[in-house]
Amino acid sequence: MRRFFSMLARPATYSRWLHLLIPAAVGSVWLFISPSKPWLPILFAIPVGLLPAMRLAEGIQAQLLLTPDQRGRPDATIAAAPALTWAARWRTVAWLEVRLVLGAVVCFATVWLSATAVDLVRGAFGTRPSDAWLAGDAEPGWWCALLAPLPVLALLGLVVLCGEVATGAARGLLGPSPTEQLTALEERTEQLLERNRMARELHDSIGHALTVAVVQAGAARTAGNPEFTARALAAIEETGRQALDDLERVLRVLRESDPPSGARPTLVEADRLLDSARGSGVKMDVEMTGPLDQVPGPVSREGYRILQESLTNVLRHAGAVPVRVRIAVAKERLELEVANPFAASRRAPGGGSGLRGIRERAALLGGQARTGPHEGEWIVHASLPLDRIR
Repeated sequence: MRRFFSMLARPATYSRWLHLLIPAAVGSVWLFISPSKPWLPILFAIPVGLLPAMRLAEGIQAQLLLTPDQRGRPDATIAAAPALTWAARWRTVAWLEVRLVLGAVVCFATVWLSATAVDLVRGAFGTRPSDAWLAGDAEPGWWCALLAPLPVLALLGLVVLCGEVATGAARGLLGPSPTEQLTALEERTEQLLERNRMARELHDSIGHALTVAVVQAGAARTAGNPEFTARALAAIEETGRQALDDLERVLRVLRESDPPSGARPTLVEADRLLDSARGSGVKMDVEMTGPLDQVPGPVSREGYRILQESLTNVLRHAGAVPVRVRIAVAKERLELEVANPFAASRRAPGGGSGLRGIRERAALLGGQARTGPHEGEWIVHASLPLDRIR
């Protein structure tokens, strides 16, 4: 009983009622046109249901009125898509037949039970109904008021029952097919991967800029040299501009559906990262071999971010220490290594999101990345294949 009354408090119960009355209203119009053939709409539903667009129309309407809490959700149990197979078309036909039958039952019950409740209320005031449906020839009286709520409760119970049946039938007959479920899952996976990539982009670019700015500001504060302070402020300004450019590019990616991937920086632009680190007091030992400009775009872009995060970790955890950078293109692979002195007393980068992002970037390209201490140095080494990308 408690569940019944809780169902009556749900707005979906009454939207389902409306959903069931819509085909009944159409059927009522047909009865005025041809009262001798009330069964014709059931036959007419067959060719109509075979139209591919009918599944889309019925799915949208069912989502809106039967399951309003799932409207527009990718994991909705009722699909809003045209029928792509004959099996889906025939299921749409079956759904239309079920909807017509349930609609006729609910429409008849709504009219008859509502009229019964009105007659009982009138009977309580001494008015006898014209069809004399009251028990025998008993005169109407106050006792009719006691019976008046019964037709209303019966109608509401029938509405709840038919609404549940219609919703279950819609989920079974208009629900997504295995192919549609797989497509939705792939789209959801792509969205999650894209969000994860955006998170890495923001972490690497903005994190690098803030780290450089903090190191430069700290060095300028303690140096006490106006010339050095001026250079540090200029470096902070340049780094901030680059960070704003990166932020604007990432936000553009979020706003647009298919942004140009070539707008992201590549290893050809690695000099700006190295100059930024040098401006923070880091002594760089850089060696680049091989045609970096011929590295495929995806590898070059991810390699740039790996280098950026590696230098950020150096500045954040080791400070202005000597750094060795090796970038080589040889034997269909891009080898990238960043090494700096490592002291056990210092706080190690550990398994933060930056190092995890480095490993994820390498894995997405079919490569591998190794991070950690080795013979007194902290080393980040990434090996990315080129042949798989081409």
